[in-house]
Amino acid sequence: MMSRLEKLIEELCPEGVKHIKFKDATIMQRGTSITKAQATIGDIPVISGGKEPAFYCDKCNRYGETITVAGSGAGAGYVQYWDIPIFVNDAFSVKGTESVLTKYVYYFMTSIQTKISDTKKGGGVPHVHISDIENFIIPLPPLEIQREIVRILDNFTELTAELTAELTAELTARKKQYEYYRDELLRFGEEVERKPLSEVAPYSKDRINASELNCSNYVGVDNLLQNKCGKIDSTCVPKDGNWTKYHKGDVLIGNIRPYLRKIWLADNDGGANGDVIVCHSKSNLVIDRFLYHILASEEFFLFDINNSKGAKMPRGDKESIKSFMIPLPSIEEQHRIVSILDRFDKLCNDISEGLPAEIEARQKQYEYYRDKLLTFKPLSE
Repeated sequence: MMSRLEKLIEELCPEGVKHIKFKDATIMQRGTSITKAQATIGDIPVISGGKEPAFYCDKCNRYGETITVAGSGAGAGYVQYWDIPIFVNDAFSVKGTESVLTKYVYYFMTSIQTKISDTKKGGGVPHVHISDIENFIIPLPPLEIQREIVRILDNFTELTAELTAELTAELTARKKQYEYYRDELLRFGEEVERKPLSEVAPYSKDRINASELNCSNYVGVDNLLQNKCGKIDSTCVPKDGNWTKYHKGDVLIGNIRPYLRKIWLADNDGGANGDVIVCHSKSNLVIDRFLYHILASEEFFLFDINNSKGAKMPRGDKESIKSFMIPLPSIEEQHRIVSILDRFDKLCNDISEGLPAEIEARQKQYEYYRDKLLTFKPLSE
């Protein structure tokens, strides 16, 4: 059974469609230079070299449907669609005509986004100009076919956005459920012994020389991920000096705002800088992963925040942190709690890892169908 689009193509352009240059199919205009200092602040986005508005002003130089192509910088060539008044600055605009839908042109331009970005020129600050793309070729089917393609791609875009929102909401719900059960499992009565952190897992006093460090075993506060998500490799490893040594199983905590919610259970040996606290657990009192869950709890985070010091860049107070009371149920009970929390952790991680993969798969599916929809047989002269 033929789709509506297939019927339209068979009816209106069975022999193919015209392929013409951008400059002949659209209205292309350079932006107008304006600086933030020259502008009066308002709510009109100023489109420049990046993917986000450079700033906002009180006047526009484009209205209605407009496509913008970023003019310079790392985002040079980035294509965006607008249906609100904007001010085109360090960028240029593309609009349709009576016979070409602007939204159709936008979808076609996104299908050749890489080709547009590859026209960047310049060493320090790369630029993309109208002259770089004005001779690119665009297929121009009849307006009725353009409208149907736009309708299909608009629906596909909306469905993809809805799926992303649903998956993100599911991830948020899983994390809230995990945090609730974690806090419940880590709530103990007076029957459970407690000791200060300094007795359970004192700060590491071991040192390690810079010669033993590399990108995977050196930890600065920037390498710890926010919201208790572990760490990434370092891009700046010290070349000399002695640093705090950590061992596999130690708990590393960011000790300067806004990094106080950063925490990692070490899976190797290495070194850390002074903005990271290294807690070296005593295995006879607590198992490593139980200690990690205690120190990753909201209770400890709030304690750390409330005892931080400093105005501009508050730090966790090391002496106060040492006094934080660690509950010490039996080792068997610690293992049981860790087993439950690890299962919850895995559920969260599975969806956390699966979410980008699912979104990427949907995006590739969208791009595949978009490119098929925008591919037409050239009309023979």
